Amino acid sequence: MASFLTGLIGSGIGPSLSPALHEVEAAHHGLRCVYRLVEVGDDDVGDLLAMAARLGFDGLNVTHPCKQSVIPHLDELSPDAAELGAVNTVVFRDGRAIGHNTDWKGFAQSFARGLPGASLDRVVLLGAGGAGTAVAHALLTMGAGHILVVDEDEDRARALARRLGERAEAGPLVLKGADGLVHATPTGMAHHPGLPLPAELLHPGLWVADIVYRPLETELLERARALGCRTLDGGGMVVFQAAHAFRLFTGREPDAERMLSHLKDLICEEPSPPSR
Repeated sequence: MASFLTGLIGSGIGPSLSPALHEVEAAHHGLRCVYRLVEVGDDDVGDLLAMAARLGFDGLNVTHPCKQSVIPHLDELSPDAAELGAVNTVVFRDGRAIGHNTDWKGFAQSFARGLPGASLDRVVLLGAGGAGTAVAHALLTMGAGHILVVDEDEDRARALARRLGERAEAGPLVLKGADGLVHATPTGMAHHPGLPLPAELLHPGLWVADIVYRPLETELLERARALGCRTLDGGGMVVFQAAHAFRLFTGREPDAERMLSHLKDLICEEPSPPSR
């Protein structure tokens, strides 16, 4: 039986369901996959990458806050990762560490599946980090007319908007007149609870997509749905990006629908959070 040693590096990753997604999908292919979670910060990512290569890892997924800081420690970038300036998947091959980005494809597939027909004329992107960069690329690829990039780090927002070109600008958070909002910050995750924006800014004509998937039903999505907004949780993005990463790690073609079903089963098995 072929075996693969993989993992996820980042901060606050204890609740991640990536190990189960990868290991169970591998079993369906007659493979053995060991998938480890490793807590790491920006300052440690280079040392950890070198150690993973020495230990014989086949690949690593990369999440907040390391999607951009990992780049100087890589030997090569795929065209997508180079264009985005963000990496969420590293493959070790022949003594080289190669960075890829599967986030943007994951978001695009999830959006097409979960919000078909949603207008992309004017979209607000909240978060200009590694995940936000991938989402912005996906939005442009899907035909977004205009993207307003918002981030608490204004310089980072302006830098991303410049890279996106004439269809993007950086500025303060304004949802009036927008068709949709994509939330791409850690706020709402199990370790970062709460709302990423004042709830009164939401309005019924808005669609709202969240990249957070633990929990699937974030407070942002709850508030938006209560107003009648169409919503998209982060489950689809995490599964589709994981499916692309699985293909890079193993060379096998994953069954994304099976992985989506597995994710829902895993979340249903979790204990309910305490009532507010």
